[in-house]
Amino acid sequence: MAKVSAVNRNAKRANMAQRDKAKRTALKNIIMDRSLPVEERFDASLKLAELPRNGSRVRVRLRCELSGRPRANYRKFKLSRVALRDLASAGQIPGMVKSSW
Repeated sequence: MAKVSAVNRNAKRANMAQRDKAKRTALKNIIMDRSLPVEERFDASLKLAELPRNGSRVRVRLRCELSGRPRANYRKFKLSRVALRDLASAGQIPGMVKSSW
């Protein structure tokens, strides 16, 4: 089980990223638009830098929904390999069977 503080910190980052998504996208579009004057683009880059770092989507870590484990996660299930194996062995995931040959 992961530390509760790490899971909460990651959830806070996810909320901030969702909240700031529109602002960041608008500022990035201004920065990338070559038809605008350089001063306007520079001001947009300064405003983007003033936004909180934790509001960026890349700061959010994929964690297991059950255990909070930060590594070895399957995106499709949002579960770690350990939790996925336990649920699959118990028959909780439809269509997934233990391999044998």
